[in-house]
Amino acid sequence: MKHRNSHLFVGYWSRLRRGRTVPDQTDIDPRSIKRMLSYVFILEASDPARPVYRLAGTSLCARYGIELKGSNFLAHWEGQSRGTLSMLLKQALQTHQPVCLSSIASTGDCGMVELETVLAPVSFDPDGFGDDTPKRFIGMVQILSDINQLNGRAIAFERLVGSQLVREDEPLSLGQPPSPPPPMPPRPTLRSHPKAPHLRLVVSREKGATLHSEMDNDMQKLIRALDIMTAPRLSVLRGSLAAQAQPSE
Repeated sequence: MKHRNSHLFVGYWSRLRRGRTVPDQTDIDPRSIKRMLSYVFILEASDPARPVYRLAGTSLCARYGIELKGSNFLAHWEGQSRGTLSMLLKQALQTHQPVCLSSIASTGDCGMVELETVLAPVSFDPDGFGDDTPKRFIGMVQILSDINQLNGRAIAFERLVGSQLVREDEPLSLGQPPSPPPPMPPRPTLRSHPKAPHLRLVVSREKGATLHSEMDNDMQKLIRALDIMTAPRLSVLRGSLAAQAQPSE
């Protein structure tokens, strides 16, 4: 999970269980997640092949341009993603684990954003009959990239690019620490001139350090998902300037 709110959301779900495999929907206090509430939704998933929105936050409805309540969760996903999502929902219900979805959403005129959706299974037993079988999800959507790319238009299409079941210990972490930067090249060696201690002789390296930049894994996934061919790499011309000092007479 990339977004901090996703970790907080799953952490809240985990605390609600109180020793149970999943919490009940009636345990959810909207005031506890009020900062995220406009992007929170409830799915009825008794049939994982046709999950239906029971409730959806106002901002989420605005992003998709419709009132989501009563509509099919899979309706705006492309065909291949729908089959995968149905299996993921079924697996999450069976294992009692939240699932995190990474996707690319697009408007009708190809404005694109990256989304992160978390779905956490819950039971629904309003009458207290003791049925703790999870048949619903509480979910939340977070926009990871620049929302201005939507240009105020509704999301018309969504494609799944990655997914993972969230393990028990993952909500406790806010992500892995960033990788340390590459070591800096050694500084030039400085030596005092024997006849002029205030002068320093700089010993230059024979070859300059070469830095390589590669696309990270997430960007490669996005490019493959969108069927975008990368442009040919441009050759980088490296030149060196050599200056030879002339001794003064």
